[in-house]
Amino acid sequence: MTYYPIILVLACAAIDWYAADRKVKILEYIFKPATMLVLLGWVWQTVGLGGGMIWFSIGAVFCLLGDVFLMIPRDLFIFGLSAFLLGHICYIIGLNNVNPFINLWGVLFIVVLAAYIGWLYPKLAASIKEKGKNALKMPVLVYSIVISLMVYSALMTWTRPGWLTPAAVSVSLGAILFYASDSILAWDRFVNPLSHGRLKVMVTYHLGQIGIILGGILHILNN
Repeated sequence: MTYYPIILVLACAAIDWYAADRKVKILEYIFKPATMLVLLGWVWQTVGLGGGMIWFSIGAVFCLLGDVFLMIPRDLFIFGLSAFLLGHICYIIGLNNVNPFINLWGVLFIVVLAAYIGWLYPKLAASIKEKGKNALKMPVLVYSIVISLMVYSALMTWTRPGWLTPAAVSVSLGAILFYASDSILAWDRFVNPLSHGRLKVMVTYHLGQIGIILGGILHILNN
């Protein structure tokens, strides 16, 4: 497998990080979608977009659409949320290459993720209510549950047949970083603006996507 396209992905991402932090819109409009397009190009070049990578590829396309919805001037947050929701569902399917199962580790992961959502969501819901956007409470809750299932699915690759350690490490770290990105985004948008919030969101988001896609590629190459 050739790794040099990751350098191009990271270069595009770094320019987008700068643009997001400095609010250079023209660069953001170019390099935010370019990062995901180059990442998809790497998948196509390495293992192809179909076959075992089909759900990861479709998930990345939905995330690309989410990126576009969230960066344009109009308030299309619900469309962006929906696109990312579909992306996570695709990643869940891709990560569950065998029937889902629960073991002792799975129970531990569920407890930790449930505790985190139990802490975060009430704060988000209260802030959403204060801002007069009650219609967003249910979509945000559904999204929180689905992304938690994606993280759970990634972490469970450690105990799934056929998932070697490098692939499991990559998808797990990627999923956790994606989780962190969306948590930062939600907190910055609804609860309290964070210093360099957009930069933190984009760095964790892009590294998370790279981790998930790299893990998927490694898994396909080893099976």
